[in-house]
Amino acid sequence: MTAIEAVSTYLPPHRVPIASLAGDLGLTDMQVRMFHRYYGLAEVLYEPSGTITDLMLNAAAKLSELRGREQQVRYVVQARTLQAIAPYPQEPLHDVVAALGLRHARAFAVTQHACASGLLAVEMCGRLLAEDGDPDALALVFAGEKAFTPSARMIPGTALMGEGCAAVLVGAGSRDRLLSYASATHGEFNAGLSLTAEMSLEFQQRYPDALAEVILAAAARAGITTADLDLVLPHNVNRVSWVRVARKAGIPVERLFLDNMPVTGHCFCADSFLNYVSARDVGRLKPGDRYLMAAVGLGSTFSAMVFEH
Repeated sequence: MTAIEAVSTYLPPHRVPIASLAGDLGLTDMQVRMFHRYYGLAEVLYEPSGTITDLMLNAAAKLSELRGREQQVRYVVQARTLQAIAPYPQEPLHDVVAALGLRHARAFAVTQHACASGLLAVEMCGRLLAEDGDPDALALVFAGEKAFTPSARMIPGTALMGEGCAAVLVGAGSRDRLLSYASATHGEFNAGLSLTAEMSLEFQQRYPDALAEVILAAAARAGITTADLDLVLPHNVNRVSWVRVARKAGIPVERLFLDNMPVTGHCFCADSFLNYVSARDVGRLKPGDRYLMAAVGLGSTFSAMVFEH
């Protein structure tokens, strides 16, 4: 059975108040107030001098469960929102593979689900490992990117992007067992940030129902209802959208883990894993708890996973 063996994260120490980004991002005072008061956002994480390679290596440096098990790693997967993450001919993932002594592993990226690609990578690695048939084999997934272009720093009217990173060790263990996965792509919104004003409005209107649908589907496939979920680890877009989704999916708002949302920004594919570590560290996850990770990728893919801790 697919399981998360371990998760480690790197949160850059540099936090930027959203008001200070107004000039760079072309935000009006009213838009800043909307992000702050209505969406519940205050700061975003930035690594001013670090590269995406640094982000991944810093996350992996704290993954103690990998030490001494490097030869068991069959796959190293970078879950990405952006197709281009560094100037040609740089290959950040292959630099990380070499630095970690994992050249024997197959290394590749998945970007097809945009910010939901982190969940896709975990599910896919589980299937690859199962097909290999070695119960001791592992996969290492990286999630989190640099907001290195102006268009990558903000989803207009929705979220501000941060630069946290997670390293996720996937295996066939029993620590955090994957109970179900549900995903749906609404291809009519494939233009993402380039949607027309009319299509953008339609996407915003359909968003809560579409996300609630995959959450309900993931719960049903796990043999439970959303009332049985002990915790929800969301993607950190904004508070107001998650309150709407929770109500539609029948999830009490207090079961949403929103602690990181005001201070990290939306860290691409990494949010649910960042939230997992934070929730675990503050005692919000207990053995036997069933929790859900959820994410939405522009383009547009809605995904949810249920785990047992």
